[in-house]
Amino acid sequence: MGKGANVPEIFTIGYGNRKFENFMALLKRFDIELIIDVRRFPTSKWPEFVKENLQRTLPAKGIGYVHIRELGGYRGGYGTYTQTQEFKHGLKELMKLAREKPSAIMCVESYPSACHRRFIAKELKKRRWKVVHIVDKRKQQTL
Repeated sequence: MGKGANVPEIFTIGYGNRKFENFMALLKRFDIELIIDVRRFPTSKWPEFVKENLQRTLPAKGIGYVHIRELGGYRGGYGTYTQTQEFKHGLKELMKLAREKPSAIMCVESYPSACHRRFIAKELKKRRWKVVHIVDKRKQQTL
């Protein structure tokens, strides 16, 4: 959340087919200090995006890393899942962390419309958060 901001702000980003260097450049471009991983299973076919590797490489570059499993995606029914205590607990943790430093919710899908990040964003907006989806270095979406 920016200093003096009346409305808390959070970003979302998908690593998709990005190279790790491009992903890092976007985090730096948007002054992200904390990645909040919302993958249910934080593994990847790209080794640099596996949880254990992110836990090591991001802090070495000055960016924190947290995995919130409760916000992980499901193959279907995520809208209904947002009403559960498990989801609400994860969302509460996410909001606490994001109030402390500029943060980005991370998952695999490049576009939020194809990812469960859109449901998390919807719940944050209900709570008066500004949610900015990072698409590339020139484009963002505020849905």
